[in-house]
Amino acid sequence: MENLKNIQPVDDFNWDVFEKGDSYGDVSKDDLVKTYDGTLNTVKDKEVVIGTVSSMNKREVVINIGFKSDGVVPMSEFRYNPDLKEGDEVEVYIENQEDKKGQLILSHRQARAVRSWSRVNEALEKDEIIKGFIKCRTKGGMIVDVFGLEAFLPGSQIDVKPIRDYDVFVGKTMEFKVVKINQEFKNVVVSHKALIEAELEQQKKEIISKLEKGQVLEGTVKNITSYGVFVDLGGVDGLIHITDLSWGRVSRPEEIVELDQKINVAILDFDDEKRRIALGLKQLTTHPWEALSADLKTGDVVKGKVVVMADYGAFIEVAPGVEGLVHVSEMSWTQHLRSAQDFLKAGDEIEAVILTLDREERKMSLGIKQLKNDPWENIETRFPAGSKHTAKVRNFTNFGVFVEIEEGVDGLIHISDLSWTKKVKHPSEFTQIGTPIEVQVLEIDKENRRLSLGHKQLEENPWDVFETIFTVGSVHEGLITEALDKGAVVSLPYGVEGFSTPKHLVKEDGSQAAVDEKLTFKVIEFNKESKRIILSHSRIHEDEQKSARKEAAGEKKAATPKQPRPPKAEEQQAVGSNNSQSEKTTLGDIEELAALKEKMSAAASAE
Repeated sequence: MENLKNIQPVDDFNWDVFEKGDSYGDVSKDDLVKTYDGTLNTVKDKEVVIGTVSSMNKREVVINIGFKSDGVVPMSEFRYNPDLKEGDEVEVYIENQEDKKGQLILSHRQARAVRSWSRVNEALEKDEIIKGFIKCRTKGGMIVDVFGLEAFLPGSQIDVKPIRDYDVFVGKTMEFKVVKINQEFKNVVVSHKALIEAELEQQKKEIISKLEKGQVLEGTVKNITSYGVFVDLGGVDGLIHITDLSWGRVSRPEEIVELDQKINVAILDFDDEKRRIALGLKQLTTHPWEALSADLKTGDVVKGKVVVMADYGAFIEVAPGVEGLVHVSEMSWTQHLRSAQDFLKAGDEIEAVILTLDREERKMSLGIKQLKNDPWENIETRFPAGSKHTAKVRNFTNFGVFVEIEEGVDGLIHISDLSWTKKVKHPSEFTQIGTPIEVQVLEIDKENRRLSLGHKQLEENPWDVFETIFTVGSVHEGLITEALDKGAVVSLPYGVEGFSTPKHLVKEDGSQAAVDEKLTFKVIEFNKESKRIILSHSRIHEDEQKSARKEAAGEKKAATPKQPRPPKAEEQQAVGSNNSQSEKTTLGDIEELAALKEKMSAAASAE
């Protein structure tokens, strides 16, 4: 009580009036209320007004709008503006001047919604920088809260460099520019990239103005594509084409660099107008051809790796950035056309011989077959004329069969050297591609790397025997196998064939002999050199008819014989002599037929 001041009551205070509530002194209660209300702002429900932040905590913001009570707004409505502080003026929407508890109900979100559309349009017109809160990810970009509206931020408009992780931006407040508004659908598109492009554009101009070809700069790997690497040079991008990453072949740029790696690059070329800058990485190192050993020369054996395959050959990397070509013709001594893939594949480690070396043109040709001996080098001793071998049929032509005795050693069997007896029209009638065939070397053409070969020479010439069997005038049974315009082919014993013209195919009844008919034929011509036998069926019955006519004429003379006179002594002697000669001829013929029979038997056994 000691601390209480001694306050003196008002002498003229009317306590009775006070108790009745009529007035306070000389001023009435109504007047006092009017005077108090005059000190407050006049507000209406559903109106947007400007208020001042009087206090704030993690959950609420207290806002004074000059009314008889303050309003409370949730802090969540201000998350787009993390810099909010006491004393800041903010827009609020009066939802209710006084609820059941006498509390003023305000909403900042509603206030922003009411004025947001006009604010957004104003920001677009004035190219104004605004703040927005990134709420979440969506397809192709992000959703941003701008003035309470949901705006779309495309992924390409977040930054000037490609964004690999969109999630790091969720929950952040950033500055934006409104770049597009669809008035009909109330869609808003914003960009953060637009804010920094102007500044970067100025930086680019400054950087490009200082660029010089051959200049070496430090940059950061910004993006990697299948065709090259984009490098950030500090506000401007340059491209290292995949061919300029390394002197050697590069299949994937990731083999050389990685994202965010800092590297030194050389300026190869640039375009002021299009702002294209060509960069090089390999140009910072010495060309591998210049570092190639000076002792390396033609004929040396080198080791390398197959890096690229083509039908015509393989590229071998003998040192990083130094390649040589092995043409398919230098892969094997064989002369058959083949693809390089039949001999090598990418990644193979091989040895090769240097065939040509041009340091100025930076070209090198290599060979693999040179590591093996040339099979034609000593062909005369390995495959002499008359030697017999087993070959493989490689190809056919109309005139013969190409065969390979061993890799690189080819030969030709002429169609006439396939068989002694069979007339081969095409080699496919006699053999097949890929099958083995016995051959004999007839002739060597070393210069053209060809052997003349024979197959029939492996057997004795049966025409030596045929000459004694198919003599002119001899008669044999034959089968007509083929009809031609000029006659027919007749199959004779021992596998030999003869030929008969149409006039010699007339049968005794006048009809023409047909295919598959078996008849007797008389040999009318035999040519050993051309291996030709001409036959006639009609000659048999023609000769029989002539013989019959002669016999008939002889019998007619015999029917009227003259009286024989006694023979003289000289005539008797002559008759005896003739009979004796006739006997000798008959005996000689019998001996000759016996010998022929033996030959025929031997020939039959051989068949």
